[in-house]
Amino acid sequence: MSQDTAQLYDIFRREINDRKIPISLGKTCPVKCAFCYEKDISYRETYPVPLTTQEHWEFILSEVKKHPTKKGESWIIGGNEYMEWTDLFLHPKAMYWLEEFLDTTDKDVIFFTVGYAEPERINRLAEKYPGRINFELSVITLSEPRKKLMPHAPSVAQVCKVLDGPAVTSANFYSFGPNTMSEDAQTISRINPNVLLWMGCLTALKYIDDDTCALMRRGRDSLADEAKKIYQAELPNTQMIHTESYITAFLNRKRILNVFDGCELEKGDTVAMAGNVYRVLKLFRRNRAKYLYVPNATLGGDSDCSTLLTFRDVAQRLTNETMVYLPKVIMERSSSDYRDISGESFEEFKEQFPRKRFRILHKINSHLSNKKLYEKGYLKNYVEDYLNEPLARKFEAVALPN
Repeated sequence: MSQDTAQLYDIFRREINDRKIPISLGKTCPVKCAFCYEKDISYRETYPVPLTTQEHWEFILSEVKKHPTKKGESWIIGGNEYMEWTDLFLHPKAMYWLEEFLDTTDKDVIFFTVGYAEPERINRLAEKYPGRINFELSVITLSEPRKKLMPHAPSVAQVCKVLDGPAVTSANFYSFGPNTMSEDAQTISRINPNVLLWMGCLTALKYIDDDTCALMRRGRDSLADEAKKIYQAELPNTQMIHTESYITAFLNRKRILNVFDGCELEKGDTVAMAGNVYRVLKLFRRNRAKYLYVPNATLGGDSDCSTLLTFRDVAQRLTNETMVYLPKVIMERSSSDYRDISGESFEEFKEQFPRKRFRILHKINSHLSNKKLYEKGYLKNYVEDYLNEPLARKFEAVALPN
């Protein structure tokens, strides 16, 4: 085995250890969606991986089979910890390998695509392997902004054809202004009354072009009215919504406060956090500790989520603190060695500040944040417990420090 092949297989193993099936197109994603969060990955290290060959696939599959099957665990098609994310259904052998994976293992699989999966074949696989495929279809939008946002994506007709069958488990789509998300919900529900509707708004980040960011923000401004229309339509589908992170934090405020109280911090303790949690604690636990607000400077734009903070973000906000508490969620990249989303380790971060001490708040972790996102992530909760909740207006008025 050559050195290059050995290095490539090492990358495969690292992705597989994170339960990824590292198929590659050998290039950046050709779909080039204007809103894509993977358009600029300069904040993290990735490795150039060539187009996956049959020989590569045989190695990948054999390595996957070495891992025991766990109940409730799904394997993601596509590596994105050490590789760039692409729509893997553009690979000419993706469907063949998916079928082989399902046929020769007892593991479940999850995948994301903007609709390149062949409708007949993927629906046949869903019928052949019931309950083992979690197919999250990125519809994004069926309305007028689609051409600008996704110039190389499948046609609306193709997407609707994929929806019309048992394969798709959830359809993801978003608000881009009046009568966008609400009309898409009606259309998707008519085609498939069983698919989960996963809707909401996209967050503008600093490397996304100005016109696309403006469209995202227009969608955010229209989200409340669009959500109310869908709520009033009483569609038969399960309906979940991905709102801005501060809204998710408000809906989960009781759990956030319970976990925070359980950390038993003193009034003089300094705790780092992003804007979403900062607003909750400033409103409901004003003088319980010193809150170090940390903007998402690495990703920039409108992001204010603690999960997406980096050590670099924290470093930029430190001044004369001697002890700082950090939520574990900052350092829970899929790898198990306490790294942030950019790949920097906790040890590397601490070395920059030899005169400061840092402690991890282990109770504030990604399991908590992900669990709460889904528990309160229903459209009904957003309309009834946020839009119709007077306390939410006080929450919105909490100002973030400069």
